[in-house]
Amino acid sequence: MSKSGALDLASGLGGKINKEEVKSAVDEYEKYHGYYGGKEEARKSNYTDMVNKYYDLATSFYEYGWGESFHFAHRWNGESLRESIKRHEHFLALQLGLKPGMKVLDVGCGIGGPLREIARFSSTSVTGLNNNEYQITRGKELNRLAGVSGTCDFVKADFMKMPFDDNTFDSVYAIEATCHAPDPVGCYKEIYRVLKPGQCFAVYEWCITDHYDPNNATHKRIKDEIELGNGLPDIRSTRQCLQAVKDAGFEVVWDKDLAEDSPLPWYLPLDPSRFSVSSFRLTSVGRMITHTMVKALEYIGLAPQGSERVSNFLEKAAEGLVEGGKKEIFTPMYFFLARKPLSE
Repeated sequence: MSKSGALDLASGLGGKINKEEVKSAVDEYEKYHGYYGGKEEARKSNYTDMVNKYYDLATSFYEYGWGESFHFAHRWNGESLRESIKRHEHFLALQLGLKPGMKVLDVGCGIGGPLREIARFSSTSVTGLNNNEYQITRGKELNRLAGVSGTCDFVKADFMKMPFDDNTFDSVYAIEATCHAPDPVGCYKEIYRVLKPGQCFAVYEWCITDHYDPNNATHKRIKDEIELGNGLPDIRSTRQCLQAVKDAGFEVVWDKDLAEDSPLPWYLPLDPSRFSVSSFRLTSVGRMITHTMVKALEYIGLAPQGSERVSNFLEKAAEGLVEGGKKEIFTPMYFFLARKPLSE
């Protein structure tokens, strides 16, 4: 069961970072980003430090607001956010053709919400690859509570340098995770290497769309806000991601921005014009209450110094995501299914 109370949120803030060092970690993290004058080259060359700091600082907020699965979803009318998230995960399993007994890799698995759901849905064994110690610790505890420790496990490693033999896995997927890679071709090549010949890789990528104009100051600000609030070295275009997976050696079976025909906008949970009881914590009112609570907890010493600033940059991300979604310049669900050829 995911952590849900205010004290759970406070106790998790900072992850594995020493509580006295959270404020300095926030300082260092913010300096990486364009919103504060940081450079893309620095984010890419220091991506391990940047992404680890981000997830140490943000995971407690994610779990408090989203639950165990930290991703958006294509959503039908009348469908709850939780239902849409599960269906989004089941869709991946079905596209990959997962069958009982298969050995599957989740690249950038968070605290393991999707891998537990997919393992139970498909009767497969799923390994979660993650380079953040705090998230792995949480994931192992949640596996134990869910009773899936026998079929689901975690490996701490960088997805640019995976500690697996060639041709190890029957299927590989990534959900809004490989966007953290400094080099998409290098990341996809590692996935290609560990995947068995003839088998498939499926992914939901965070991308800018063809509507994005790099010379438009508003578009650039939105992109900077999303990068800051989500630990991204850069946001690549759908065209760049598609070319990268081809350059890595894959054959693309099909691709589509699933946000284009979603009956309900993917950003609806964060939209300030919308209110929901079932996902109240994600609404603008819910986020304001969380921010106020975190500020108070920091003031009385139950949350580490710097916690309010984490809440601030996550709120900035929410604003950027909603604006980017409304302007159709950003998508969190550019999907492609790619196959590793039987012979190279």
